[in-house]
Amino acid sequence: MQLSAAPYEERLTAPRSWWFLCFLAGISFALIMLPFGTLPMLGGLAGGTAAAAVVVSAYGSVRIRVVNGHLIAGEAKIPASALGDAEVLDAEEARAWRGPKADPRAFMLLRAYVPGALRVAVTDPEDPTPYVFLSTREPERLAQALRAARDAADAS
Repeated sequence: MQLSAAPYEERLTAPRSWWFLCFLAGISFALIMLPFGTLPMLGGLAGGTAAAAVVVSAYGSVRIRVVNGHLIAGEAKIPASALGDAEVLDAEEARAWRGPKADPRAFMLLRAYVPGALRVAVTDPEDPTPYVFLSTREPERLAQALRAARDAADAS
C-alpha cells in the first residue's frame, strides 16, 4: 500500500448558524404541540431539534480526501492519474462555475456556505465528466495534494 505524498482531508461541516436554526425548528415543533400539554410540548422541542440536527449533520458530513493516489469527494473515488490540472477559484469565480459556466456533465460537490472552490480537469478519455468541481475551504492545499498524488502515480 503506497500512501500519497501529501495526504489531505477536509470535512465540509455546516456553519454554526445552522445549529441555531435547529433549535428554532425545535421551538416550532414545541409550539405546535403546546395545545396538547407540557409533556408533548417538551417532546416536540426535543424531537424537532433532534430531527433538524440529524438533517444538518448529514448534510454537513461530506468529506474530501486525497489518499492512496485517489481523490475521494463524497461518494466519488477518482484516481489521481485520471485528473489534470487543478484551478483554484475565488468566491466570485466559484459562483460563476456553479451557475452560468457550469457543465451539466461535471461532478460537483457543492456547499453554498463554502466560498472557495477547486476545479480539476478529468483527463480520462473514457470518462464523459469534463471536470470535478469541489467546494473547499483550502483550495490551494487541496490542489497541492492532488498534484503530489498525480506525480506519485506518474512516477510509479
